[in-house]
Amino acid sequence: MGTASHTSTRGAVVNTSALLSLSSATPGTFTSVPTPSFTSTHVRPSTRKSVLSATAAALLLCGPLAAAPAHAADQPGGSTDAVKPPAHMSTVGGKRLGRPDTQVDPKPGAPALPKGLSGKSWLVADAESGDVLASHNAHWQLPPASTLKMLFADTLLPKMPKTKTHKVQLSDLEGMGEGSSLVGVKENYTYSVHDLWLGVFLRSGNDAVHVLSAMNGGVPATVKEMQAHAKHLNARDTHVVTPDGYDEKGQVSSAYDLTLFARSGLQKADFREYCSTATAQFPGVFEKDKKGKKTRSSFGIQNTNRLLTGLGVKPYKGIAGVKNGNTTNAGATFTGVAQRGDRVLLVTVMNPQEQQPNEVYKETAKLFDWGFKAAGSVNPVGTLVRPGAAGAKHPSAGGEDGHEHAQASVSTDDGGSGGMWTAMGITGGSLALLGAVAFGVHRRWPLPELVRRRSRD
Repeated sequence: MGTASHTSTRGAVVNTSALLSLSSATPGTFTSVPTPSFTSTHVRPSTRKSVLSATAAALLLCGPLAAAPAHAADQPGGSTDAVKPPAHMSTVGGKRLGRPDTQVDPKPGAPALPKGLSGKSWLVADAESGDVLASHNAHWQLPPASTLKMLFADTLLPKMPKTKTHKVQLSDLEGMGEGSSLVGVKENYTYSVHDLWLGVFLRSGNDAVHVLSAMNGGVPATVKEMQAHAKHLNARDTHVVTPDGYDEKGQVSSAYDLTLFARSGLQKADFREYCSTATAQFPGVFEKDKKGKKTRSSFGIQNTNRLLTGLGVKPYKGIAGVKNGNTTNAGATFTGVAQRGDRVLLVTVMNPQEQQPNEVYKETAKLFDWGFKAAGSVNPVGTLVRPGAAGAKHPSAGGEDGHEHAQASVSTDDGGSGGMWTAMGITGGSLALLGAVAFGVHRRWPLPELVRRRSRD
């Protein structure tokens, strides 16, 4: 079900597998919709216009077809070299986090870490307290792929109201790298900011990223703002070159930093909404009805986070986002957030070396399972530091350093979060699980509208 579609070096491919899409606007209502896929389209300056024309043609030709999203961006890949992590890495969050290999400090009776973990880097943390329960090369600077879009969203979301609209110019779409995943944005068409963010989070659309960047003053200005925001979050492993996470020389992040981006983003209601949405409708082209009246069509898009949709892998109970990615240099990357009872965990996995389909999701699920079992039975090996100067000066936490428990709140200098972990706020309608044939509303793990911050001593 839902095999990957691959493109040639030019144009766009529409996968014509059947898909029944759940509209996020009306949870529980099922409509059969055409879903063109715009994944792995090579975009060269000399052929950009032909690519966009192919995109338009795909939209126009797919009318009677119900097409499943191609998930070429989720296939095994990435560097197969055996380069080892540096002997000494950043110690932001704790000295043990700067050491290579696995860091865990179990108490008697604690569950063992899962077997078969092949990620070059991974981290398990309590989203509320910031305790790092275990890690593996947490500060190894690696290509981040589209997980860098979490930083993009956390930087830009507060700047634009979702109702703001923009008519796309061809120049807005320039500069996308070859193989960029696309949601299907067209020049000379108008989109709302809400539409574009759905394209970013659900389809990892680099076209949507570039349009939002253009609305923000251009790619260079956006990259500069992202780098400044990463510094504010004390994500010191991150160097931003592109806003979409596309492979570029020098563009790196780490499992630690990606987890910081997710934790900061989840403070924002819009971020929580978009990253937890399984399917939605995206604006298409104008078409004439039988009476000759022009109306704008729409097509279904599906989240590429397979632990959320259940496409090709068992959906994870309690999953509520956040972002996945895959490029040649980065391999598969993923940061996820999930809840069991009153506990919320963040897990990041970067570049599993086991070359099996959906390996990044399988290893993430294993680490979630371990984290929920191990909570309370392991000593933290570090902490997710707070943003700003206070966070940068926060003492190392956990392990042999013996410092006091890390502060639970996530504060910002600009007052955006009010100094509190506002937690998930996830609504149930967007957490649909994929059935064998069609989407259906499945019993979900309880996710209250607000996970209140527990008091700490």
